Amino acid sequence: MARMTNVLRGAYKSIEDLDLLRILESELNHELSSMRFQNEKMGSFSDFVLEWDSPKSQDVILRKKCSSGEEVAISALLGHDTFREDSRFPAEALLKICVKKPGLSSILKFDCVASNRGGAQPDFHIHNAHYIQSSSPNSSVYRGPLFSDLDPALQHELKEYLAARGIEENFTNNLLLYLHKKEQGQYTGWLQKLKEMMDRT
Repeated sequence: MARMTNVLRGAYKSIEDLDLLRILESELNHELSSMRFQNEKMGSFSDFVLEWDSPKSQDVILRKKCSSGEEVAISALLGHDTFREDSRFPAEALLKICVKKPGLSSILKFDCVASNRGGAQPDFHIHNAHYIQSSSPNSSVYRGPLFSDLDPALQHELKEYLAARGIEENFTNNLLLYLHKKEQGQYTGWLQKLKEMMDRT
C-alpha cells in the first residue's frame, strides 16, 4: 500500500510538472510571437550616458555633465502596469532626478513619473522636489510643501527647469521604450531558463 501511494504521488507530480511545462511553453511562445516593443526604433538619450544597466536589475542609471559643469543623474525603472494592453506603454516609469551645481555639495532631487497612453507626447509629472544640503547619505533634506501644493506657475517653471537639462518629450519616450524592452527581454529570458530547468527534470 505504501508503494502504491508513492507511485501515485510520483504520477501526480509528473502530471503537475507536465501541466506547468505546457503553461511555460504557452507563455513563452506568446511572448516570442508578440515582442511588441522589439520592432520599435530606439532613439538616443541625447547627451545622457547610460552608466548602469545590469541584466540582473530592473533599474538603469543615466548621467550627463553640462558645459556649465552642472551634473544631472537619473535613476529609472518601470512601475506597475497602469493602462490597457492596447496602450503604447502599459507601465509608467519612475524617475529620481538629481541635479548638482559645480562647486557645491548640495543637490536638487526630483521624484517624477513618466507615462504614455498612446499619444505622441508623454505625460510627465513631478511628485516631489527636495533640496539636499550635502551629497552625504546622512545629510538633511528639506522636503518643503507637497509639489501639488506649490503655485502652478512654480510647478511649470520646475518642469521647464528639467526640460532645459534634457528631460523632455523625446528623452522620456525613449526611456519608456528602453525600459519596456529591457523588462520584456528579462521576462522572456526568465521563462526560457525556467523551461530548460523543467526539461531537465
